[in-house]
Amino acid sequence: MDYKASDLRYSNMEYRKCGESGLKLPKVSLGLWHNFGDGDDYENMRQLLFTAFDNGITHFDLANNYGQPFPGSAEKNFGKILHDDLKGYRDEMIISTKAGYFMWDGPYGDFGSRKYLLSSLDQSLKRMGLDYVDIFYHHRPDPDTPLEETMGALDTAVKSGKALYVGLSNYDGETMKKATAILREMRCPFVINQNKYSIFNRTVEKNGLLKAAESEKKGVIVFSPLEQGLLTDRYLKGIPADSRIKHSGIFLKESSLTEEKLQKIRALNDIANRRGELLSEMALKWVLRSPAVTSVLIGASKPQQILDNLKAVTPAAFTVEELQQIDSICNS
Repeated sequence: MDYKASDLRYSNMEYRKCGESGLKLPKVSLGLWHNFGDGDDYENMRQLLFTAFDNGITHFDLANNYGQPFPGSAEKNFGKILHDDLKGYRDEMIISTKAGYFMWDGPYGDFGSRKYLLSSLDQSLKRMGLDYVDIFYHHRPDPDTPLEETMGALDTAVKSGKALYVGLSNYDGETMKKATAILREMRCPFVINQNKYSIFNRTVEKNGLLKAAESEKKGVIVFSPLEQGLLTDRYLKGIPADSRIKHSGIFLKESSLTEEKLQKIRALNDIANRRGELLSEMALKWVLRSPAVTSVLIGASKPQQILDNLKAVTPAAFTVEELQQIDSICNS
């Protein structure tokens, strides 16, 4: 059956500008890091994308190495669904990809050289069946490649018509400012930073990224805002048999779920309950409260998880006391 998007898809979503640029992203975006590889259920992938788009999620975030067991399979599967079911809606979508982590053997398949970035982008476009992506990111800083070379590659991606905008991922504030100066001189449309940020992970507050993004008028999109599922009610009563810890254990290990961590999660859940919210809903709203944050990236294994996370779109301010309690729990 042919997919037809909901006529009400823009009714409830809020869209925020990436800094001072004209580009807007939904407050909640969908990341395809997990659940879109060749080892995952294809029909479930379709339903995840349909559910997201039907509810105003127009931004789909990928990277060259996403997908298990074969890096690149997430782009391939997304591209197939886009071609078969969603191609009529391409101009309503923001599709992003990245390069910067290991992708192929030899000296040209990793980090930030011009050779790697531009070759990787060509491969990503081929896998997805696209002429261009909306945002192309450098996925992580490369200490062994001049920043000018890496930024020059991003500029070439735009000027060649293969990307509309560029972004940086996992950069700290100082390095991002240096990159901004280079890209500004090139007149390259750098609009967004992608960094990890959550109630449990405050790195971007400590390394100056949030302040730098505000001062340079760039957007921030947050990944792992739910700390790989820890900031949900999923682990309140133990580790479910179908959980990411049990099946992957790469980025979220069973050893990380200590009794001390569980006590903190339960205490945060108590605050969420008093607010009349799910823990995941509160955790997303906590990240989105920052004026520097444009959007939060969620992952999902089931369509219902997307619907639950969309509750974060509804604003609900935190009291000073609630923010102090959250900080106290995390710092204890």
